[in-house]
Amino acid sequence: MDADIVIIGGGQAGLATAHVARALGLAPVLLEASRSTAGSWPHYYASLTLFSPARRSALPGARFPGDPDGYPTRDEVITYLTGYAERLDADIRTGHRVVKVAADSTGRRFEVVEDGQSFSAPIVIAATGAFGRPYRPEPPGLETFSGIVLHSSDYRRPEDFAGRRIVIVGGGNSAVQIGIELSGQARVTLATRHPLRFMPQRLLGVDMHIWLQRTGLDTAGRARRLLTGGKGTPVLDTGTYRARIATGNPDRRPMFTRLDGDDVVWQDGTREHIDVLLLATGFRPGVEYLTELGALDEHGQPKHRHGVSATHPGLGYVGLEWQRCFASATLRGVGADARHVLDHLLKAHRPRRGRAA
Repeated sequence: MDADIVIIGGGQAGLATAHVARALGLAPVLLEASRSTAGSWPHYYASLTLFSPARRSALPGARFPGDPDGYPTRDEVITYLTGYAERLDADIRTGHRVVKVAADSTGRRFEVVEDGQSFSAPIVIAATGAFGRPYRPEPPGLETFSGIVLHSSDYRRPEDFAGRRIVIVGGGNSAVQIGIELSGQARVTLATRHPLRFMPQRLLGVDMHIWLQRTGLDTAGRARRLLTGGKGTPVLDTGTYRARIATGNPDRRPMFTRLDGDDVVWQDGTREHIDVLLLATGFRPGVEYLTELGALDEHGQPKHRHGVSATHPGLGYVGLEWQRCFASATLRGVGADARHVLDHLLKAHRPRRGRAA
């Protein structure tokens, strides 16, 4: 089946891209593997809230409802995304998992293959995010560890870990938020290679995301270096996170040297029994379907510049972390990135409209 543009992924990045495509006169076909148009949000832990306020958390063309200065919950985001998809004038097909993208002999069109059907288009946007591909490092001794090992993507609620001794690997926003939540039920340590770094959620009464936009740091070329210092993105703190960690539960310690049976061996040589090792170690782009196309590097990372493929004209990405700026993988960032990518791709590929059927 022929299409103007095929968008792979029906979460926030794919929905924003479909909206932008329609505004540019294209008839997008959007393929989503799950039966939902809420992306990864239904699979996150129940207490998750956005790190940006509602007024800065909207997709193009639809404000986020409720208190504009409030921080939406997971379930509020699910409702928002589902409603956004219902109002979107696009061919959205759920339950369509893409397994491969191939280029035709001319290199001017792509064949997008999913279970039982294929689509042909001159433009393909990979908007599948990263939740489906958790990064799971293997610390020394992991093969001997007899306790529970899980990734933050597997975590749902603290009651499941009552009374356990837990070590969380990672010091980002999710690691700190999960650690504080678990500390109400268990004894928790955050193990990190660098000290925790905090950034105030609000400065002079204004959310930090707004400051980043007003100052231009949000999209500045040196923003990543300035914000991370090469030591990870700082934790956005309302004033409670730092205070809770100062109480000692959760506490922060330098990364352990190894695991041994059901013990963790800390850098000072002390050993301690633990029940749960939770890896809050992030994700990698879930774009395995591009492997045969040759669009990825040896680590499975897309070869691109600001979301425009460096290997295949007509191929783009939306929703990658730090794709163009600090906000690229967020609700507030995907719309601008989609417009940037499609503007560039359309300079080389202007498809004929309305061929999807």
